[in-house]
Amino acid sequence: MAFDLEKYAETSERVQWEDLDFSSFDTHPLPPETLRSLRYMCDVEYHTSCYLRDLLVTRSHRKDEARGFMTTWNREEFWHGEALSAVLARHGITVDYDELKAKRIKLGWQLAMGPVKQATGSNLVGDDFIAVHMTWGAANELSAVAAYRRLAALEDHPGLSPLLERIAQQETRHVAFYTTQARAKLEESTRAQKIVRFVMTKIWKPVGSGIMDEAEIRHVMGHLFAGQGKELDKLDQRVARFPGMEDTSLFRLAFQKMGIEV
Repeated sequence: MAFDLEKYAETSERVQWEDLDFSSFDTHPLPPETLRSLRYMCDVEYHTSCYLRDLLVTRSHRKDEARGFMTTWNREEFWHGEALSAVLARHGITVDYDELKAKRIKLGWQLAMGPVKQATGSNLVGDDFIAVHMTWGAANELSAVAAYRRLAALEDHPGLSPLLERIAQQETRHVAFYTTQARAKLEESTRAQKIVRFVMTKIWKPVGSGIMDEAEIRHVMGHLFAGQGKELDKLDQRVARFPGMEDTSLFRLAFQKMGIEV
């Protein structure tokens, strides 16, 4: 089924949280391990603007569908960050742009080289880079949906869980776009299938890798998915349906490398 970009753009709105009972955090505050995971999620959502910056120097920006989607996607992800920062604020944790900027500056040349690496890789691969971008995006968004829904279920909190479900629902539309585009690009080219399989099995890492400390990545992934092998298998099965990605275990392999028992 084709993704209706026009309908997506017309119906896109910032995630709402003003109607939720945030006063419940005063009587039932979130535990430290959950706040730590939420902070990670918040930082990653706010970092979307950097991902967008890097992608705008690639061949993806030449495609109307991708360019149009990324504009709306960036806006929605920003508001996800705002919503999560509001939850953190109720717990005395302030997230501001100066702190985020400092974190990005700390990355130094790694961050600055992002657009260069993306542009170089895009030019070397050619139009098949779009297949890489879309498959990578699909894997990231699939894991984001799973993470938000897993945390919502873990806490079952009247203030947090409905918010996470709303964010997850918006993320499912991101999944739909990336999945539709990835499948179409992979079906067009066996070369693209080979490139994507190599990149995803050799280079792909969980969302946040490269911008967050390794200790934080292991905490979040362990907090949410330790002992959840069946959930990871579901994600792997979704990715394995893409042409050229058959018999891969992307998520299980990533967790194995991190030493997290699932």
